[in-house]
Amino acid sequence: MRPTCHQDYHETPAANRQRVHHLTQGFTLIELLVVIAVAVIIATWAIPSYQQFTARNQVAAEVMRIKTTLATARNTAITRRTTIAVCPVVSADSTGCDYTDWSLPLAVVEGQASSGNLSDATLLRILKGTGGPTVSFNRSTPIRYQLNGFTLGHNGTFEVCGTHMEGVKIIVSNTGRTRVPIDDKPTC
Repeated sequence: MRPTCHQDYHETPAANRQRVHHLTQGFTLIELLVVIAVAVIIATWAIPSYQQFTARNQVAAEVMRIKTTLATARNTAITRRTTIAVCPVVSADSTGCDYTDWSLPLAVVEGQASSGNLSDATLLRILKGTGGPTVSFNRSTPIRYQLNGFTLGHNGTFEVCGTHMEGVKIIVSNTGRTRVPIDDKPTC
């Protein structure tokens, strides 16, 4: 115990509180280790969940891109009363379709685009590729919409496969409409 001096009797209570408060600031090593352990536990739980969330969102974005492109092509065919075709292209300057990868930019063209040749077709729009999930289509022809909006003979199924076994099928019917079956998943 410290000896009392004349000055101790003249200190105000506020000065005593300030000195005590100054001594109690900070964390102990145990508190710091507990906080780090809790943060590590939360991170090991959250990171895989976040990765699955991201994979589902990438697949959903790709599905929306394909459905939007096909709806645009169908509506354009009905409005213009002509044949509209959709196929993947490497770039806007491409003269042919690349059926190996439907995650590439999708070209909407006016005309038949016979055998994937775009030189006789008028480019209307290109929707950028996402570069995310892989997309395949079970046909090696462009999807063609007739003036009534039907795709007779050009219907098929897209398979969108993302990471973490996330995947979706998109079915294009003969009437030109698309649907995503809930219980039918692709084998990614």
